[in-house]
Amino acid sequence: MSKRRQPQPTRAQRVQAESLAQLLAIMARLRAPGGCPWDREQTHASIKPNLIEESYETLDAIDSGDPHKLKEELGDVLLQVVFHAQMAAERKTFNFGDIARVLAAKLIRRHPHVFGTAKVTGSGEVLKNWEQIKRGEKKAAKEFPSVVSGIPRHLPALLKAEQVQRKVARVGFDWKTVAPVAAKVEEELAEVRQAVARRRPAEVREEIGDLLFAVVNLGRFLGHSAEEALDGTIHKFIRRFQEIERRLHAQGREMTACSLAELDAIWDQIKREERQRNKPARPRAKRPLRRKPAATARM
Repeated sequence: MSKRRQPQPTRAQRVQAESLAQLLAIMARLRAPGGCPWDREQTHASIKPNLIEESYETLDAIDSGDPHKLKEELGDVLLQVVFHAQMAAERKTFNFGDIARVLAAKLIRRHPHVFGTAKVTGSGEVLKNWEQIKRGEKKAAKEFPSVVSGIPRHLPALLKAEQVQRKVARVGFDWKTVAPVAAKVEEELAEVRQAVARRRPAEVREEIGDLLFAVVNLGRFLGHSAEEALDGTIHKFIRRFQEIERRLHAQGREMTACSLAELDAIWDQIKREERQRNKPARPRAKRPLRRKPAATARM
């Protein structure tokens, strides 16, 4: 298959490469004899939590809409990559250049519609081709080419569920309309109730898992991330709960001295006030033009 000419770096990209080379040199100096004692003590395993922490801080920066904060947090994520690359280079297993070359080759290989002669009609076909190419790579490596293999073990459960569902949907294992997806949620909820009635903790746990999986699938089908939806609900709950605390504090009252009915009443009041504030303003009706009375002829 003939391939298109691979892109050559621009002047701006060459300048960026110089900045990256400086960063790699700094990391090597930190890990070298006479460098930073803390950096020299670290291993792949010891800084593993840092990558998770920096990734979540990057997500917060994206949500903030602050480009300066995002730039800084992306730098912290890059530091983790550079750190791991330097440790591997010291053991002569791989280096940053190897990481970049493997990634570049993968991107070219999995985008034949850009770097080859393949034709696609939209992003949906791109994703299907991506999965097909990926399965081919695993087959060539004599790995079992399962559609759902390769999902990170440490991925949060909601994200993992959504990723599994997206992968199987790309090969046709999905409903065509939302009705059966929603019905599955109702079915799983009924099974949770039945398990609770039977007082079987292990069964309840399993059925709750099935219910959560069905709810994630409903969100995915409707184009919503369950992880982001739940995160929004958590922030909403915290905001309303803190408002209850503020109102009780202003009255000189302790939450533990209030009944659940009282707390529920305050919660409902806060909820109504929020909805009223967020209610879109009704457009003002235009006043009809008043027609001028026809002039009467003087007698």
